[in-house]
Amino acid sequence: MNKVKRIEILERLRENNPNPQTELNWSTPFELLIAVLLSAQATDVSVNKATDKLYPVANTPQSILDLGVDGLKEYIKTIGLFNSKAENTIKTCKILLEKHNGEVPEDRAALEALPGVGRKTANVVLNTAFGWPTIAVDTHIYRVSNRTKFAMGKTVDDVEEKLLKVVPKEFKLDVHHWLILHGRYTCVARKPRCGSCIIEDLCEFKEKVYPDE
Repeated sequence: MNKVKRIEILERLRENNPNPQTELNWSTPFELLIAVLLSAQATDVSVNKATDKLYPVANTPQSILDLGVDGLKEYIKTIGLFNSKAENTIKTCKILLEKHNGEVPEDRAALEALPGVGRKTANVVLNTAFGWPTIAVDTHIYRVSNRTKFAMGKTVDDVEEKLLKVVPKEFKLDVHHWLILHGRYTCVARKPRCGSCIIEDLCEFKEKVYPDE
């Protein structure tokens, strides 16, 4: 895909959604960190249902630590992999209190050192909470980038590297949200909704799907 086409795609996505936001509920960097940590192999809807009950009771490292692993599990047991997520969350809270004065560090290495936090989670937190031009690549962004030919790669790291290279600076802050929402609601995995897609004429996917097919 050429540069002109990429910019047109980004401009259309921006026009359609000038101020994109994550669909996870959060009000502090810590709440966002925990929500993203809980969201691995889970939907944002399921995470929000859990955190909507958890955060009024405990939304700081100390208050979640006070719940303990078993206490925390009661709030997040509807989320997949809740046992390991509860343990990682408690360990993360301990580290935040011991090493970072209870604050979420605005530092990639420090974030990735937290249990259960990998590059993707760190990218989301740095981008959404702190305004860094990072691009977290999840399954939706990986699919959209490859299917449209916008930024192709064999791995999520390859796609991230390509996106960082081809997305102009003015779009970098929001492109993660645009692509994830496009993949979640339009360019879906099994039967993409090409007939209602705002970038259908620019997309280079050769097996487009329309309503009458």
